[in-house]
Amino acid sequence: MTTAFTELRDAHTSVQKACALTGIPRATHYRRASPTGPMHGPWLPRTPPPAALADAERAAVLALLTSPAYRDLAIPQVWARELDEGRYHCSISTMYRIARAARQVSERRRHATHPPRVRPELVARGPSEVWSWDITALKGPAKGIWYKCYVILDIFSRYVTGWLVAAAEDAVVAKDFLADAVRRNGCEPHTIHADRGGAMVSKPVSELLVDLGVLRSHSRPRTSNDNPYSEAQFKTMKYVPDFPDRFGSLADARAFCEGFFLAYNHEHRHSGIGMHTPASVHFGTAQQIRVQRQATLNRAYAAHPERFARRPRPPVLPEVAWINQPVHQQSQPAS
Repeated sequence: MTTAFTELRDAHTSVQKACALTGIPRATHYRRASPTGPMHGPWLPRTPPPAALADAERAAVLALLTSPAYRDLAIPQVWARELDEGRYHCSISTMYRIARAARQVSERRRHATHPPRVRPELVARGPSEVWSWDITALKGPAKGIWYKCYVILDIFSRYVTGWLVAAAEDAVVAKDFLADAVRRNGCEPHTIHADRGGAMVSKPVSELLVDLGVLRSHSRPRTSNDNPYSEAQFKTMKYVPDFPDRFGSLADARAFCEGFFLAYNHEHRHSGIGMHTPASVHFGTAQQIRVQRQATLNRAYAAHPERFARRPRPPVLPEVAWINQPVHQQSQPAS
């Protein structure tokens, strides 16, 4: 304790005022004035309460819970059935404490087990190898009215090979939509990927793909990242400036989508494919356009080389497109 504090106390100044004048917390003063020693342990063994079960009784309860007649039942079921038979051993909470001490409080019934869903890993090294399709909802003219927009695209070129706006999601409509997209493309893709929506896993769609010899691939349940190309394309559509909050009719929705997908395929320069249009990559003109871009950049560099830190190059065309690229291949260059 400081000398100033002691002098104030000798002058009959209150503890509160003396602490305020010297800046000493009152708790510190009282702790120093009446030291009580360490407050924690060692503790003496706890004496069991008089109503506690003896060790033999606890063992009997545990044996009862694990007996063949009761080992598949919940503890409240055991307690009630024993009570109906005229036998009371302890409370339900005590039974739980005994079982918990013996590590017996986990689910004691057999549960069905299912193997984990296989992570889809698809690769496309050119157009018409892997397609991805999905269905998104478009708001209709009033609350509760929705139109369904079916879209299928090539994951390598990002080219929308087919789209459809319908009044509802339907398996037969989905089948005809896919068949028309394959016919328009002129050849079948190797694989068609989709999520696990009702139309995607329906029997008509499955039978069509089997008849065409096209492999089916599906996302894992509740895993939207397994279908990234379709999800990204829907976001592009819904974030364009003229996308309406609601469509006045089914005809309005179809008219908007016709203009959007025409521009998306033939005018939109996609960052994922070297800033080319999907149609250019899908129909094989992207490399020629890249040569023309390089010629333009060469002329600009020759005219003003001081404006460039290095010789300019147009964006590179990707050589491969993945859905869930394997981890061991992510660090390897595409071949």
